[in-house]
Formats: sequence, C-alpha cells, structure tokens
Amino acid sequence: MTSPAELYTTHRELLDRAVTATAARDYWSAYPESPSKSVYGEEAAPTGDRVFTSLLGQPFALDVPGAVGSVSTERSPYGIELGISYPKADPLALIAAARAATPGWRAAGPTGRAGVAAEILSRLHARVFELAHAVQHTTGQAFVMAFQAGGTHALDRGLEAVACALAATTRLPSESRWTKGQLELAKTATVTGRGVGLVIGCTTFPTWNGFPGLFASLVTGNPVIVKPHPGAVLPLAITVQICREVLAEAGLNPDVVTLAAEEPGDGVAATLATHPDVRIVDFTGSSEFGDWLEANARQAVVYTEKAGLNTVVLDSTADYQGLLRNLAFSLSLYSGQMCTTPQNLLIPRDGIDTDAGHRDVEQFATDLGAALDKLLGDPRRATGTLGAIVNDGVFARLTEAGTAQGVVHPSTAIADEQFPGATIRTPLVSRLDAADEKTYTREWFGPVSFLITTDSTEHSLRIFTETVRAHGALSALVHSTSPDVLESAREAALDAGVHLSENLTGGVFVNQTAAFSDLHGTGANPAATASLTDDWFVAGRFFTLQSRRPV
Repeated sequence: MTSPAELYTTHRELLDRAVTATAARDYWSAYPESPSKSVYGEEAAPTGDRVFTSLLGQPFALDVPGAVGSVSTERSPYGIELGISYPKADPLALIAAARAATPGWRAAGPTGRAGVAAEILSRLHARVFELAHAVQHTTGQAFVMAFQAGGTHALDRGLEAVACALAATTRLPSESRWTKGQLELAKTATVTGRGVGLVIGCTTFPTWNGFPGLFASLVTGNPVIVKPHPGAVLPLAITVQICREVLAEAGLNPDVVTLAAEEPGDGVAATLATHPDVRIVDFTGSSEFGDWLEANARQAVVYTEKAGLNTVVLDSTADYQGLLRNLAFSLSLYSGQMCTTPQNLLIPRDGIDTDAGHRDVEQFATDLGAALDKLLGDPRRATGTLGAIVNDGVFARLTEAGTAQGVVHPSTAIADEQFPGATIRTPLVSRLDAADEKTYTREWFGPVSFLITTDSTEHSLRIFTETVRAHGALSALVHSTSPDVLESAREAALDAGVHLSENLTGGVFVNQTAAFSDLHGTGANPAATASLTDDWFVAGRFFTLQSRRPV
C-alpha cells in the first residue's frame, strides 16, 4: 500500500510545477501531445489499440455500489460495433456510498488528496492510447484530436484543476499559534468538502470537460459521482476504474469515486442533481438542461458550461489569406461540434479592406468557401480534421440549415476509407442579414455558421454585445487593422462578458484554449457559470473549519 502522503511525495515536483504554471500563465504542458513513437515508444499505440479492442462486446470491469443490472447505450459515430455494457447503479445507493467514504477522504488532507489525484492522472496518461480510442469511437473525434483533446490536453486540464485546488486549500496554515498577552491558543484549520459532487458528462468532450470538475472536487475533499452521457460512457468509465484502483491501493474507500451509467431517459442526472446530499454539480451540455440545473439544483453550487453564439467581427485585415485559412480550420475542426466554434460571422455590407484589396460580402463568401474547399479537398486529410457527426441532433440541424435560402457554401458528404459507416460532412455557411435575428440568435451546434451582413463595424459590435449578453458565448474573434476598432472590440467583449481573440491568422485558433494559460468560459455571460480554471471554480467546493484550544 502506498499512502496518500507518500503519493504526494512521489508527485510533489509535478504538483509544484503545475501550481507555478497556473500563476505564470505561460505555455506549459505535463503530457506530450504527439502520439509519436519517438515520444511514447514502439509498443504504446498497438497496446492501446489491443486493449480498446478487447473491451468491445464485453461487460466493463467495474464495481459500483448498489448495482441493479447493466446498460449498453453507446454507438460509435464511425460505425463500428461497441457493445460494451456497464453496471447500472441505484442513485440512492451511490449517494449513501459517497457519504460513507467522505470521512476517510477528508482525513487524507489537501496534499494527500492531491497526491492521489496526481497518481490517477499518471495512470490515465499510461493508458492514453486506449483512452484516445475510447474518445474517438464515442464522440466522433478523429484519432489525433481524440488523443490530444480527449487525452493529453484533458489531462492538462485535470492537472490544472488539481493545482488550483491544492493552492486554494493550502493557503491557510493547518496549524497555528495565537498569542495575546498571557493568552495563548493553538488553532487547527481543516479543509472540508461541501458534500457529494456530481459530474454530468457530455457526448462530445467527456474527458476534457469532465476532468476539471472531477479533480477540483476530489482535491477539495468531496466524493464524486460521475454520470456519463449515455453516448460517451467508456472514456469516463476508464477514468472511474483507475480512480477506484488508486484509492483502494492507497488504503482509502474506493467509493470516493463511482459511476452512474444509465439508459437514455432514466433521469438519473436530475435525480442526483436535486438530492439534498449532492452539494456540487458540474455539467457540460445543452443550454436547456443547464438552465434547468441552475434553476432546480438549489441545494448545490452548480457549475455549467453550455452552448452560445460564438461570434467573429470582420472589419479589416493585413493578412487576408491567413484569415481565411485560420477561419476555415476553425469552422471545420471536429465538424464544428465544439462549444467554442464560431457560429456568427459579422461583416459590414460595404465589405472589408484587406492586403489583397477590398472585398465585398459576396467576394468574402466566395473566398471563404474556396478556403474550406482547399482545406478539405483531400478526403484523407479532411476526415482527420472533420471527424464524424456525433449524433442525429447535429445532423438534423445541418439538414435543416441546408434547406434555407442564402446558403453560400453547402455541406457535402465525405467518405472515410477506414470507417465506411462514418457520417462525415463539410461545414455549411449561409448568408443572412442583420434583421434575420430569429435565425442567428438560435444555437446551431455543429458545422453550421452564418455570414451576417451589418450596417457597419460599429453595428457588428453592437450585435455582438447584445446577442452574447442575451444568449451567451464561449469565444469571440475580431479581425481589424484599426487600433480604434480593436479597442472598441475589447470594450464590447468586456461588456458582453466573453473572452476575445484578435487577428488570428496563424497556428492559434479561436476554438482552442491552452490549459495553464487560457481561461475557458467566464461566468460573465449565460454560456457558463465559471472559468476553467479560476479561483471561483474551486473556492465554492470547500470550507475551512477551525478549532482552537488554550495551551
């Protein structure tokens, strides 16, 4: 047995470096993002493939308290048969087990809990190729993206949450002396969690979005019930399996982390989220259910990340071809199935000035379509960028958008030689007028975007501010060569409560954020209630309780 304190000692250098990185905000990553043999060795990739394949068509090896049967709910967007079944647990049994595990977990202390969390992340990293296949075949991400976003980048986000939680929970000394004249008191400060945590997973980024809440709650002293989306269970089941293994080996109750798999429509998320003993809820997904959680899980602190109207303001550029390439990739990556993908592209009806000459709206639409076609012209490269459509809801929105007037770049099907059953589509771009707000103020999650004609850049900025305030956004981008416009865009973003990117024309994209540097979400608009990862994301998860005695 390796105690939590010993695990902290083992991983202390990593944890100290992570805490430093959260303060420095420069580039740092603990987990190499390239799935190259030169990085991970000759056997890592084939071993991960074999392990993943061995899981197919089998019951997943995981114990959960109060198991009442099994569920098998996943369908690979790439068309392969998964057939994996998971134990189905009684929600009340999970809550009771989590409460019973709480005292021992609290006694491990902040550093012990951080040591356990770091060991979990280390073991997840050792299985990153298996995890990548699990993400690919539940979400539809292409393999390299699944390895990065679902694997190494998700691990970075998890470690970032560990570091922020560790820093917050060790800010006050655990023991102190207070002396006033002849009076002397010994004081003890104990970090105690708020209560049972619930992580409600999403179908597109189960690990990247799930790890921050999981590890922030664990390090602050809370047991966690992980409720995966029925369409993306495997990545989080692997995670829970490893969590329970590490906890048990550290002499702790493994019920600190449990899995709540369900059939679609069982309502387990709502049942758990509103239970009096569930005091923390982390959710990523639809605005509809996120809003419901915020309104009804009143006994809990609720952290939500929902969809929004991500916006690009087009004014002018000194690198027109770079703008087009960058924007085309942002619209194409994972078929727009990212909560940060731009939806609304605002352009003045008089067009924009560029280093290639003035471009009117029609010319810009044509040029953007050409950039998309060039990027996705090679089917093999296109499938690696687009991935597959994750579910019928995305496909239905894409189909609906394709029947409307104003389509300037229709969506087309692309075949994948390796996975003939995959549904792969290129992005659709439709042209609208600013008056068509009924269409563009609706969220069209997926490969659908709108080129919206406005009266002026000032008008664009006003629409940007008003729509994000009302409907939320997780990303925004402005292109301009004018310092005055850029300053106005910064003010508009502050008023709207959204993070802003400026003049991205190279290898940094508006829909990608870097752990330890970029904040994801703000809490300042309806799309999210917190940032990954800021102080508020961890501070609401714990209390510091004090005892004092004369000496």
